[in-house]
Amino acid sequence: MNAPRKNTMNDQLVLVVEDNPDHLELTVLTLEELGVTAEIAVARDGAQALDYLFGQGSHAGRDTRKQPSFVLLDMKLPKLSGLDVLRKVRSNPLTALVPVVMLTSSSEHSDMVACYQSGANGFVRKPVDFGDLTEKLNRLQAYWLGVNESIASS
Repeated sequence: MNAPRKNTMNDQLVLVVEDNPDHLELTVLTLEELGVTAEIAVARDGAQALDYLFGQGSHAGRDTRKQPSFVLLDMKLPKLSGLDVLRKVRSNPLTALVPVVMLTSSSEHSDMVACYQSGANGFVRKPVDFGDLTEKLNRLQAYWLGVNESIASS
């Protein structure tokens, strides 16, 4: 897991959880190019995501009072699936209210149902086209960072 990609005075934070290096780089660079001023933290597997959120493992001592404004969570991850991460996030009072958007290549209806039943705030299919990805990420960040008022870190 990398340290947050940006340090700003902004108190917003986005956690991107993605194991595919190309998808991760594309997502982070697109968010940065869209002018996102929030810190962008990354995790490359489900275990790293939980370590970050709960301030354990390599993130022991992280101030867990500052939780993400939203989490972009891939479903298919090594070590711990995105769905398992989501369930652990929802079951812990520290993170139960953190908005989680599943950003996945899955087009299975059963995956979508499982995510919503487990407490996902959104389910977004990763488009193949770069322009479509940029548009979806722009809409996600505009809503979760600009419109939505989160109680997760208050």
